[in-house]
Amino acid sequence: MTAPLYQIPVHKIDGADASLGEYEGSVLMIVNVASACGLTPQYAALEKVYETYRDKGFEVLGFPANDFGAQEPGTNDEIKEFCTTKFNVQFPMFAKLSTKGSTQHALYKHLIAAKPKAAAKPDSALKATLEKHGLGPTNDTDIMWNFEKFLIDRHGNVVGRFAPDITPDDPMITKAIEGELAKG
Repeated sequence: MTAPLYQIPVHKIDGADASLGEYEGSVLMIVNVASACGLTPQYAALEKVYETYRDKGFEVLGFPANDFGAQEPGTNDEIKEFCTTKFNVQFPMFAKLSTKGSTQHALYKHLIAAKPKAAAKPDSALKATLEKHGLGPTNDTDIMWNFEKFLIDRHGNVVGRFAPDITPDDPMITKAIEGELAKG
């Protein structure tokens, strides 16, 4: 039986209908991305991790969202152009969606329900900084900010969730990826 995650409809960045079912059998990292964020340089690390592990059955899936500080204001075409020219992104990118609130996409409802809390970076100041500026999440299960990462095993189960300021090439994440890939 196909995991519920694979049945959630999404759209590729070019607008084509898609589902995560085409990635069934791969280890996935799902990331809400933004082009005008202090964390935007993580695109380079996402691409590096993608290139390192893709031949072993790993995919990074980027989902632009304009939910935090209006840091993803562009159209899907503008986002695609930015990612390609600025960071040479080759991993799959999807159409802009919402990660929170009344317009929260079914994908993020599913991800959050499956893994309500993100692993935090030791000594992180991100959450305190966001709260200081009135930008913090309203509860511990909300997506904190752009570049929060979800790790999905080969069977569609959410096995990890990482705070936005944990970079994709941080050993905490790469060890989790390698662990899932080793399960075959």
